[in-house]
Amino acid sequence: MTTAEQGRLAGRRIAVLATDGVEEVELVEPWKAVEKEGATLELLSLRTGEIQAMQQDVNEAGKYPVDRAVADANVSDFDALLLPGGTTNPDHLRQDPDAVAFVRDFVQSDKPVGVICHGPWTLVEAGVVDGRTLTSYPSVRTDIRNAGGTVVDKEVVIDRNLVSSRNPDDLPAFCAAVIDVVADAGSGSS
Repeated sequence: MTTAEQGRLAGRRIAVLATDGVEEVELVEPWKAVEKEGATLELLSLRTGEIQAMQQDVNEAGKYPVDRAVADANVSDFDALLLPGGTTNPDHLRQDPDAVAFVRDFVQSDKPVGVICHGPWTLVEAGVVDGRTLTSYPSVRTDIRNAGGTVVDKEVVIDRNLVSSRNPDDLPAFCAAVIDVVADAGSGSS
């Protein structure tokens, strides 16, 4: 067996929902971390083809092939969801009814959802932050509070099935927490 087949997330399927403007490091680093632990990942987006990632929102980075349009995806196909940031990525996602419905259904399924930086904008639009505690990039915090959520300024916050972080500097803690939460969800632990 390879290391991935023996990893803590072996057999788990994880959806990553992103579109043009996604912050590359917030897409790539969590992907590599959960894949190293044996998870199978699928990139969902608003359309098929490729998405354009960015560095610090303004510099073009890599392009990434989309596995499936979010409109064609079902929550039941996945064990967890990752929502990377970048400012334009979640802004586009929160304007798409299929993306918003997928995120809403995912959070309500109680399956793990990892969200970083500006990613919580999609959670706000999906109406799933009321009564929840999150962290995010500073400019998103008022939106979370206005939607009924509580914001704390920590590198990673876990509130039941939601794992959130503030920015790329928090990626090591974010990736470790996502792995723990997904592994615990798969083992039946709470």
